[in-house]
Amino acid sequence: MTRNYHGSDMSTASGIPGTCVCCTRAKANPITITEVDSHVEREPLLRPFGFKGGYMTEIWQSMAFMQSDNGTGKVGLSVQSILWSDAQVFASHSESDGNALMYALTEHALKIAKGRSFNTPVDLLDDILDEVYAYGKTLTENPDLRKTFALNALVGLDNAAWLLYAQTHALKNFDDMIPCTYKPSLSHRHTQVASIPAMAYSVPISEIKEAVDQGTFFMKIKMGQPGTQEDMLAKDMTRLSDIHKAIGHVRTEYTRDGKLPYYLDVNGRYLEKETLMTLLDHAEKIGALDQIAMIEEPFPEEADIDVGGLGVRIAADESAHTDKDAIQRIEMGYSAIALKAIAKTLSMTLKIAQVAHERSVPCFCADLTGNPILVDWNKAVAARLAPFPHLGLGLLETNGHQNYKHWETMVGYHPCAGASWTQTVDGVFNLTEEYYQKSGGILTPSRHYEHMFKHRK
Repeated sequence: MTRNYHGSDMSTASGIPGTCVCCTRAKANPITITEVDSHVEREPLLRPFGFKGGYMTEIWQSMAFMQSDNGTGKVGLSVQSILWSDAQVFASHSESDGNALMYALTEHALKIAKGRSFNTPVDLLDDILDEVYAYGKTLTENPDLRKTFALNALVGLDNAAWLLYAQTHALKNFDDMIPCTYKPSLSHRHTQVASIPAMAYSVPISEIKEAVDQGTFFMKIKMGQPGTQEDMLAKDMTRLSDIHKAIGHVRTEYTRDGKLPYYLDVNGRYLEKETLMTLLDHAEKIGALDQIAMIEEPFPEEADIDVGGLGVRIAADESAHTDKDAIQRIEMGYSAIALKAIAKTLSMTLKIAQVAHERSVPCFCADLTGNPILVDWNKAVAARLAPFPHLGLGLLETNGHQNYKHWETMVGYHPCAGASWTQTVDGVFNLTEEYYQKSGGILTPSRHYEHMFKHRK
């Protein structure tokens, strides 16, 4: 179930129609960043996490501290994914070196931000993104660095800016925090959001079947396996056959036809349209084609392939770096956008969501193997998007519980640990009025992460 919700009053304060109270306050009282700091924790994974033809063994949890001119200090969280944000950087460095490069870019971004003033965090991102991106090219010695690498490095800084923004202007919840420009794309309040796990190359079929037996009805299946194009395609067809044989017969109440929807994520590994068409022909042959709800990022961004006419919904993820890129992808036939507030910053996500909304293109939220708190930053967006077609609820990928070795310990860092809306039940997050009142806990400090900067308090 979902309902429309338009947040705070958007007509008073300035007397200008369509201008909300928080935007008026922001323009009258810009925030100046006076102090910055950073910290990182390295979290091991249960097993190598495979996608984009590579494997990750740990994920760095990056923290950004920012203090404003009124003495308020806030800590923003981020998870680093070098393989997702720029596979070339990942392949040309050791895993630790690649993570160190992104963390160094975060530190440099904080130095750039120090002394800057902003009205909203979106303004701050617009102000520094190009400079951070240019430095990232120098730092990685990669003139073709993908902009997602810079955006990933900026997530903690951006989250800290949103927390400063909320406290400075006495904004009590996420709805009030959204500037009026972006409210139309986040005007719903779902009572349920689908919890989508990610099934990487190495996840056994038995675990996929077990997840379905426990209520999971929508899952991300990683395609584009390692090897040549021929090897990859053969492996992917076998993988799809094995999965369909194991769970294709299961029924769910959440889809119109009662069948389980498949969400295939290729991560740009298919070099030609014909390769994808061969996979689709195979899906039709085994009776799985009508269960493919969408295919995410089948082709490399630079291939510039129009995806119209394939007969399935094609979603853009990392190729939609910015709102301008999202518009370009939509013009190329992409009919869904994967939003990643915890990978491309909440600020850029609001911009992308709005341009998609204006073009009637559905959005959903994809994960970056977020920690428990970042799951709720992502959930804040997923809970307010228009219902995904043919499902009637919001979609949220979350795979941290599948991959982190110390997930249960990390759960304890969440300020609302144990709340019902932090837990998946029968494949969904049930979102109560308390969830919306508390904004999923994302505006509440975490003792664990705050302790990292106790010398700053």
